[in-house]
Amino acid sequence: MFIVGLGTATPPQRYAQRDSWEAVKNLPQISQLKPRSQAILKKVLCGNNGIDARHLALDPFEEIFDQTPDALQARFTKHAPALATAAARRALADASCAAHEMDAVIISTCTGYLCPGLTSYVSEQLGLRPDIFTLDLVGQGCGAALPNLRTAESILTAGRAKKVLSICVEVCSAAFFLDDDAGVLISACLFADGAGAAVLSHQPLPNRRRVEWKFAASELVTAERDTLRFGHKNGMLRNILLPQVPQVASEIAAKLFFDSLAAADLKREQITGWILHTGGRDVILALRDKLDLSEADVRHSSAVLREFGNISSPTVYFVLERALRDTVPDGLWWMSAFGAGFSCHGAILEVSHA
Repeated sequence: MFIVGLGTATPPQRYAQRDSWEAVKNLPQISQLKPRSQAILKKVLCGNNGIDARHLALDPFEEIFDQTPDALQARFTKHAPALATAAARRALADASCAAHEMDAVIISTCTGYLCPGLTSYVSEQLGLRPDIFTLDLVGQGCGAALPNLRTAESILTAGRAKKVLSICVEVCSAAFFLDDDAGVLISACLFADGAGAAVLSHQPLPNRRRVEWKFAASELVTAERDTLRFGHKNGMLRNILLPQVPQVASEIAAKLFFDSLAAADLKREQITGWILHTGGRDVILALRDKLDLSEADVRHSSAVLREFGNISSPTVYFVLERALRDTVPDGLWWMSAFGAGFSCHGAILEVSHA
């Protein structure tokens, strides 16, 4: 399988972290929080947490306090199909493909629910064929992109399709919930909205850099399920985020990486590029420690975190897109994402010039 096109999309509204704090610090909803909670919000939004700004489907930012279930569902319903479609159009253009060439479309999300799923709305907006195979995947959190791509690989390998459109979209602002829980507050300061898409094919495109999917593996640690997941309260999604996430994520990611090298009969020095889910500043630092990575190795993940925040499942599309446009050497690249479950997924990509 080859990744022959990539596209990303975000809402137009971009909010600097410190400006976000200035916009809400004197509002009555903030004063209703405990002093400790107010201090957490200020520290995360105004401190050095690796994020400069985020794109959010909020206009104005104060809409973050519109937390009724109906308002949050309306936000997801409005923005998730639009963001997914925008990213898909860019991926199709990047692959020089027409919409009618797609034989399947797979969409992952965890920040909202529609029935029929997002594939119905995106297929309509893109003008995909009515006989296209559609698949909606939910509940995989930030790590969803790689299971999505592995599903596409299976469809292509089985000969059921020649081209597949893979999409991840998250409207995290449709799942923000503010109360005095530290994990909930930190989540509202880190996560952002966006979509990523890839066109996948059996054949590479001529006269351009090739990205071939060579190997993939996953690690599921159910004992750590409560470290990072969604819950529900008062009819709304509620992010559960425990302080040990960086440690847990880095340990599981490192185990998966070294197990994958052994399974693929590769040595660590053969990996020339790193496409890692950002998570957050502390997660990146923990990954650097466990995988013995330099600042340069994680520069694209750090840049995506700094410019966009944690976009959840679409993040690795953003990182891969940026790395392909930079001077990362050809060779074997390691792509990895992790999240709810606690689950971690990895893939080896072979990148080369035609």
